[in-house]
Amino acid sequence: MKFFFIISHDDAFAPTETLLEDIHAWVRKMTESGVRVHGMPLRPAAEAVTVRVRRGKTKLTPGPFADTDEKMCAYELVECDSREEATRAAAEHPMSRVATIEVRPVWSELA
Repeated sequence: MKFFFIISHDDAFAPTETLLEDIHAWVRKMTESGVRVHGMPLRPAAEAVTVRVRRGKTKLTPGPFADTDEKMCAYELVECDSREEATRAAAEHPMSRVATIEVRPVWSELA
Protein backbone atom coordinates (compact mmCIF):
# COMPACT_ATOMS: atom_id res chain seq x y z
CA MET A 1 0.00 0.00 0.00
CA LYS A 2 1.17 3.50 -0.72
CA PHE A 3 0.96 6.24 1.87
CA PHE A 4 1.49 9.99 1.53
CA PHE A 5 3.20 11.88 4.32
CA ILE A 6 2.12 15.51 4.53
CA ILE A 7 4.81 17.25 6.56
CA SER A 8 3.88 20.62 8.05
CA HIS A 9 5.46 23.16 10.40
CA ASP A 10 4.63 26.55 11.83
CA ASP A 11 6.31 29.87 11.08
CA ALA A 12 8.68 29.55 14.05
CA PHE A 13 10.35 26.47 12.53
CA ALA A 14 14.00 26.82 11.51
CA PRO A 15 15.93 23.72 10.43
CA THR A 16 19.27 23.03 12.06
CA GLU A 17 22.24 21.43 10.35
CA THR A 18 21.78 18.35 12.55
CA LEU A 19 18.12 18.06 11.55
CA LEU A 20 19.04 18.25 7.85
CA GLU A 21 21.68 15.54 8.32
CA ASP A 22 19.13 13.38 10.15
CA ILE A 23 16.61 13.86 7.34
CA HIS A 24 19.22 12.83 4.73
CA ALA A 25 20.00 9.73 6.81
CA TRP A 26 16.27 8.86 7.02
CA VAL A 27 15.93 9.30 3.25
CA ARG A 28 18.90 6.98 2.62
CA LYS A 29 17.61 4.35 5.05
CA MET A 30 14.05 4.36 3.70
CA THR A 31 15.21 4.39 0.08
CA GLU A 32 17.62 1.49 0.63
CA SER A 33 14.91 -0.52 2.42
CA GLY A 34 12.48 0.03 -0.47
CA VAL A 35 9.96 1.96 1.66
CA ARG A 36 10.51 5.44 0.23
CA VAL A 37 9.16 5.98 -3.28
CA HIS A 38 9.67 9.73 -3.61
CA GLY A 39 9.66 12.94 -1.62
CA MET A 40 10.70 16.57 -1.77
CA PRO A 41 10.73 19.71 0.33
CA LEU A 42 8.43 22.49 -0.86
CA ARG A 43 9.08 26.17 -1.40
CA PRO A 44 7.46 28.46 1.23
CA ALA A 45 3.66 28.57 1.35
CA ALA A 46 3.78 32.28 0.47
CA GLU A 47 4.90 31.23 -3.03
CA ALA A 48 1.84 29.00 -3.54
CA VAL A 49 -1.19 29.80 -5.63
CA THR A 50 -4.54 28.08 -5.12
CA VAL A 51 -6.54 27.26 -8.25
CA ARG A 52 -10.30 26.75 -8.27
CA VAL A 53 -12.56 26.41 -11.31
CA ARG A 54 -16.23 27.08 -10.62
CA ARG A 55 -18.93 27.37 -13.28
CA GLY A 56 -16.23 27.45 -15.94
CA LYS A 57 -14.35 30.37 -14.34
CA THR A 58 -10.84 29.99 -12.99
CA LYS A 59 -10.07 31.71 -9.71
CA LEU A 60 -6.43 32.08 -8.63
CA THR A 61 -5.78 32.93 -5.00
CA PRO A 62 -2.24 33.74 -3.80
CA GLY A 63 -1.05 31.49 -1.00
CA PRO A 64 -1.95 28.04 0.29
CA PHE A 65 -5.54 26.71 0.17
CA ALA A 66 -5.94 26.99 3.94
CA ASP A 67 -4.82 29.74 6.29
CA THR A 68 -3.54 27.73 9.26
CA ASP A 69 -0.73 28.01 11.78
CA GLU A 70 1.03 25.04 10.18
CA LYS A 71 1.88 24.98 6.48
CA MET A 72 2.82 22.00 4.34
CA CYS A 73 6.59 22.08 3.86
CA ALA A 74 7.41 18.67 2.37
CA TYR A 75 5.95 15.38 1.27
CA GLU A 76 7.00 11.76 1.13
CA LEU A 77 5.42 8.90 -0.76
CA VAL A 78 6.12 5.53 0.86
CA GLU A 79 5.12 1.95 0.19
CA CYS A 80 4.39 -0.18 3.25
CA ASP A 81 2.55 -3.40 4.05
CA SER A 82 0.25 -1.71 6.57
CA ARG A 83 -0.76 1.58 8.14
CA GLU A 84 1.17 0.55 11.24
CA GLU A 85 4.37 0.20 9.21
CA ALA A 86 3.73 3.58 7.57
CA THR A 87 3.17 5.28 10.93
CA ARG A 88 6.40 3.72 12.26
CA ALA A 89 8.26 5.12 9.23
CA ALA A 90 6.70 8.54 9.88
CA ALA A 91 7.64 8.37 13.56
CA GLU A 92 11.25 7.67 12.54
CA HIS A 93 11.29 10.73 10.26
CA PRO A 94 13.26 13.50 12.00
CA MET A 95 10.53 16.04 11.18
CA SER A 96 8.14 14.15 13.49
CA ARG A 97 10.18 15.57 16.40
CA VAL A 98 9.84 19.22 15.34
CA ALA A 99 6.77 19.36 13.10
CA THR A 100 3.66 17.36 12.17
CA ILE A 101 3.37 14.42 9.78
CA GLU A 102 -0.04 13.38 8.52
CA VAL A 103 0.00 9.80 7.19
CA ARG A 104 -2.67 9.34 4.55
CA PRO A 105 -3.32 6.20 2.47
CA VAL A 106 -3.25 6.70 -1.30
CA TRP A 107 -6.51 5.72 -2.96
CA SER A 108 -4.90 3.37 -5.49
CA GLU A 109 -8.22 1.99 -6.71
CA LEU A 110 -8.93 5.34 -8.35
CA ALA A 111 -5.53 5.55 -10.10
